[in-house]
Amino acid sequence: MSVAPLAGLALARAFLFVPADRPERHARALATGADGVIVDLEDAVAPERKTAARAQLAASFAALAPPQRARLLVRVNAAGTPWHNDDCAQAAALVAQGLIAGVVLPKAERASDLARVAQALGPTGVLVPLVESAAGLAAVDAMAAAPQVLRLAFGNLDFQADLGLACGPDEAELVPVRLALLLASRRAELPAPIDGVTPDWRDAARLAADTARARRGGFGAKLCIHPDQVAPVQAGLGPSVQELAWARRVVEAIRVSGGGVVSLDGRMVDAPVVRLAERLLALDGIPPGR
Repeated sequence: MSVAPLAGLALARAFLFVPADRPERHARALATGADGVIVDLEDAVAPERKTAARAQLAASFAALAPPQRARLLVRVNAAGTPWHNDDCAQAAALVAQGLIAGVVLPKAERASDLARVAQALGPTGVLVPLVESAAGLAAVDAMAAAPQVLRLAFGNLDFQADLGLACGPDEAELVPVRLALLLASRRAELPAPIDGVTPDWRDAARLAADTARARRGGFGAKLCIHPDQVAPVQAGLGPSVQELAWARRVVEAIRVSGGGVVSLDGRMVDAPVVRLAERLLALDGIPPGR
């Protein structure tokens, strides 16, 4: 599914997880300024609490303003689990009421599973497949091309566990996997993928390094597990002052030239350069050409 470049969640940088069974935290998670909030019915909720957590979502979300609801996704339980079908049915009802934007599907491994969830959600609900296994990686192109997929996301910790990896702090062993997600996103014309979590939320240096690696690797967003991670991730994945100044100059040079090819700082400014400049401005919330 091709997504408009200025769609909110398509350019979101920080996605914050919050437990589904803690409704008092849902509004607080949105108040952190996170671009997207993922209300988690999977790992964050014990099996005996999943049904009750699911049932109270509508009441929790109804108290939110429409712009807040547009930033909400629900992580359902994986296909094949006892809770998956009921989770998807409830998510479909929430989408129909305008209470959430869509669903994060964990342990995504088959495009057919995504198609079933998309059909349940209806045409307005978006999907974020979470690639967490070797099987998910093998199917990544098919899943990227599945109906209503907004972006791909990487479950780095579960992926390591699935393959029996013992990665170093820089996760150099996962470079080919991250590149595969980036390439699949590009081939499917999706926005930049979402990188996985930094598990120790107190380690600011590790978070900064992980965020810088994500940006170097072409990722446009990162999953967060604590509110304190949101602002550093947004800053680390956003354009710098220097990049924004360059992008404005590019757009202005093209405007003055009437759309033709020009030279700026000794470099030819052609269509790919203009697209990069417009993307940087879009990431900062500035409409191209302003």
